Amino acid sequence: MTKSKKVEDLEEQIVELTGDLQRTRADFENYRKRSEADKAATYTHGQSAAILKLLPVIDNIERAIAYTPEELKDNKWVQGIANLVKNLEKSLEGLNLKRIDAANGVEFNPDFHEAIQFDEEAEGEKEVIAEELQAGYTLNGQPIRHAMVKVTRQ
Repeated sequence: MTKSKKVEDLEEQIVELTGDLQRTRADFENYRKRSEADKAATYTHGQSAAILKLLPVIDNIERAIAYTPEELKDNKWVQGIANLVKNLEKSLEGLNLKRIDAANGVEFNPDFHEAIQFDEEAEGEKEVIAEELQAGYTLNGQPIRHAMVKVTRQ
């Protein structure tokens, strides 16, 4: 084998190994990105599951506050319980949990609202919320629990 043939073989081998190295680097980079995305999705799923377990507690406290007898509304203990819900919601907002707007007159959006009741007799061109039956929430902009609403036309 001549010296020039050896050099050609070595250069060819260098090109082949360089290509292999570049593919391996690209595969590793893809793996790293996929791992980071999986880790973020797992964190979000765990966060969502934990928050979903807390939401019924918030619902029950809100119902209790809504049905507080008129003579107890000024009671400091009752006011403390009402503040408890506000503090809990503020803490959850720090986790990017936001309540879905489902006030009377808000346009119905099936991405965020679940129609439980519908006023069949109402007339109008657009569907709007008549009443919020259960609060809905988004986590990082994605609904984790739709707001249950009564819908009418306007």
